Amino acid sequence: MKLKFLGATENVTGSRFLVETENCKVLIDCGLFQERELKIRNWENFPIPPKEINCVILTHAHLDHCGYLPKFLREGFKGKILSTPPTAEIAQIVLLDAAKLQEEDAEFKKKRHHKEGRKGPYSEIPLYTIEEAKKVFPYFSPIEYKKQFQINSSIKVTFYDAGHILGAGMIEMIIKENGGEKKIIFSGDIGRWKSPILSNPTVFENADYVIIESTYGNRIHDIQEKNKEKLERIIVETKKAGGNIVIPTFAIERAQELLYYLSRLFKENKIADILVFFDSPMAINVTEIFKKYPDYFDEETNEIIKKGESPFDFPLLKITKSSSESKKINEVKETSIIIAGSGMCTGGRIKHHLVHNITRPESTIVFVSYQAKGTLGREILERPKQVRILGEVYPVYARIEKINGFSAHADKNELLKWLSYFNKKILKKIFIVHGEPEAETELSTLIEQQFTTEVIIPKYQEEYVI
Repeated sequence: MKLKFLGATENVTGSRFLVETENCKVLIDCGLFQERELKIRNWENFPIPPKEINCVILTHAHLDHCGYLPKFLREGFKGKILSTPPTAEIAQIVLLDAAKLQEEDAEFKKKRHHKEGRKGPYSEIPLYTIEEAKKVFPYFSPIEYKKQFQINSSIKVTFYDAGHILGAGMIEMIIKENGGEKKIIFSGDIGRWKSPILSNPTVFENADYVIIESTYGNRIHDIQEKNKEKLERIIVETKKAGGNIVIPTFAIERAQELLYYLSRLFKENKIADILVFFDSPMAINVTEIFKKYPDYFDEETNEIIKKGESPFDFPLLKITKSSSESKKINEVKETSIIIAGSGMCTGGRIKHHLVHNITRPESTIVFVSYQAKGTLGREILERPKQVRILGEVYPVYARIEKINGFSAHADKNELLKWLSYFNKKILKKIFIVHGEPEAETELSTLIEQQFTTEVIIPKYQEEYVI
């Protein structure tokens, strides 16, 4: 059996892992690379002809885990796409949104480049279109948590709750080969203990091989209880200054968690008389999917629902679906909270809100999620004197804040906690992926201090026989 790493190696996006046996090829995740210097990989031919892949298994619906699927089908893939039911629904929204943004960005850049008298090699055409995204939908084959699925005579897979976003799964893969049996656990993105809305991540005892994410492998999050307090302080201080609170957010989980905390703050009278604009069509649609799956929520959230309350709604919440409604937000004179995508500021409506607020010292840009290297969000987070947005350069006068405790990813202590449940006598190898080099290296050192198991940080397209 071979394990080949085709993405999320020494970086945090482009999750793609190939498991190959004598009679089957399975791809775990099929994500987009989002770092500027790695985006070229999205345009390259896939390293293995997609028609040779028997099936794709998605851990969850974030773009860096599912966003390559339309191009993958275009290149020849015809197998099943296995995921949990919420992941199947959310991924379809994510793919449509990604295709729409790519079409719009390509058209915008084409006009800009024509005006500037230059031409980009790829930026003037979309990676895939809305119609190509729609072609993916019939291939989804949803499977509930803890229900084993037989891919073929030698491979069985089961999804377990990752506690990361709605429907996110850890994958247990059992492979029969040469008269023996091997168990591999793909962590996907590991959630946090005691986070709002979702359950704690699943832990395991037995496995031969583990592929673990390391997004925050060198960091410790703020205490979760402080999230609401810090958000309250930022809102109150910015309102006093007369500016806006602009929050770039991912449409899945982070947006819903923000609504959850804001609804609590309003209910407790900690903030008042502030309009909250939920300016992300995708996040609005995803929130509706959340409402369909209360069985995936933790006990605390379900108790709120039983009282007849919505954890995602409050009187001053304004939903802006159309682009015309979005543009009108910037005409509002009083302090507003603006929640918009994308989470790393790589596209979407957030860029326009940044243009209107980043030069205002009275406004605050609040980051509540991970910002990968090479993204606009990371650039702003590093507080430069000026930044380029939509082709124009703007001075950065706005206050820049980061709330680490909102992360849907486990920090280094929680990653070690998750690993600690495995039987160290059985575990043969631990592969560290989905992290920047500094995070992977520190997590590797910490694991080696506690385990005698071999720890490997694979490189792009490296292959291992296991």
